[in-house]
Amino acid sequence: MSRKVLLITGDAGDSYEVLYAYHRFLEARWEPVVAAPSRRRLHMVVHDTEPGWETYVERPGHSLEADVAITAVTARDFAAIVILGGRAPEYLRNDASLLSLVREFADQDKCICAIGHGIQVLTAAGMIKGRTVTCHAHVRIEVERSGGTYSSKPAVRDGKLVTAQTWKAHPEFYREIFACLG
Repeated sequence: MSRKVLLITGDAGDSYEVLYAYHRFLEARWEPVVAAPSRRRLHMVVHDTEPGWETYVERPGHSLEADVAITAVTARDFAAIVILGGRAPEYLRNDASLLSLVREFADQDKCICAIGHGIQVLTAAGMIKGRTVTCHAHVRIEVERSGGTYSSKPAVRDGKLVTAQTWKAHPEFYREIFACLG
């Protein structure tokens, strides 16, 4: 089995979620590969809550190089795909090549993971119907309208589908991811 994990993000991806994933896989001796719409330096953001706001706030975060364009990868080269959150999934869910790639991972029975707003890519790919998942509370309605069952747990594993609510669920999320990778 390949020791490579595909990390999906783009401009406005959550800086902490992306960097945590990258370092966590390196620490566990996996090879993380960052894929985005194009191979270039990405502008990441920090999503966090702030007293007095009804939604999260967004501030500039760290930047990160995308190793490869989404169109240049194939599922057969990876053990898993992790769709990271932030605002990037809002536009990535419209990328037909990404939706096709996610379905390719499913067809090959590989681990598919999403955190926070990353679930938006999975709903757009038609992969949530009949599944139990979790995500950022602000996109819960997309899960329910796509025929999925929303769980309030920090992280959920339904077969080889692993989802988490936010970066606050990193410990639970990565325990489930590594269990999925077995």
